[in-house]
Amino acid sequence: MNYHQPPHIYTGEVHLKVTDLDKMTNFYTEIIGFSVLEKKDKHVVLTADGQTPLLVLEQPESIVPKEPRRTGLYHLALLLPTRADLGKAIKHFSRNQIPLGAADHQVSEALYLSDPDGNGIEIYCDREPKTWHWNDDLVAMSTDPLDTRAVVEESGEDDWTGLPSGTVMGHIHLHVANLPNTKEFYEALGFKVVSRYPQALFMANGNYHHHIGLNTWNGADASRPTEGSAGMEAFTLIYPDESTLQEAIGNVQKLGETVKRLETTFVVVDPSGNRVILRLEM
Repeated sequence: MNYHQPPHIYTGEVHLKVTDLDKMTNFYTEIIGFSVLEKKDKHVVLTADGQTPLLVLEQPESIVPKEPRRTGLYHLALLLPTRADLGKAIKHFSRNQIPLGAADHQVSEALYLSDPDGNGIEIYCDREPKTWHWNDDLVAMSTDPLDTRAVVEESGEDDWTGLPSGTVMGHIHLHVANLPNTKEFYEALGFKVVSRYPQALFMANGNYHHHIGLNTWNGADASRPTEGSAGMEAFTLIYPDESTLQEAIGNVQKLGETVKRLETTFVVVDPSGNRVILRLEM
């Protein structure tokens, strides 16, 4: 089952405001393994397959470093096609002496690191969905030690050559100020709670383990970042058809949220100040 294509609603490209565009571009190409799809003055679009935008970097005229303990991005999460790909990534990061966290979440195996601006990044592979354990509508997830040796062995003698073309934005995980009203917002957009952690919720469309993570680990009622702060500018949710998109727009408008129409997309801000771009599958 592919949870990142129609008929599902799923996560698309993430937009970051950065303090040093050249430094961040080098990091995301040389260390993370993206390639450049488009480059303009102060604006770079990155891709894994040479066609699909996954990450947009932009350096505003005036920018300050990412502010601590605010709402916003906890991490963006890149889903690799296979466990062998994750093994190759471990070898690559080890050779480049990149500090890593790692975890086995039952449903997936994951690596964690940060970019030069302090944005969190998860790079992971899913276990087969048939092995996930569901109790009614909730999926079992945990944070256990990752068997890195077994993951590396899966890759054999193959070396890392960058993000494989099948890489997608697997999910987005957000710092929020309030779980109940943010949950209601994303339910209106078409997602449901599939797992609960202390001070965190995980939501999905369809029976995925999560497309969206929400947490109050920066503190309940955490403040929004200032407009000139480095960090996430917006993230994208992709809808399979016009009727599903319009239903979501109507649902959030009923909550009193303002939806702004751009040329081919819509933009709405969640209760914690996170900007969400809504668009159709291209």
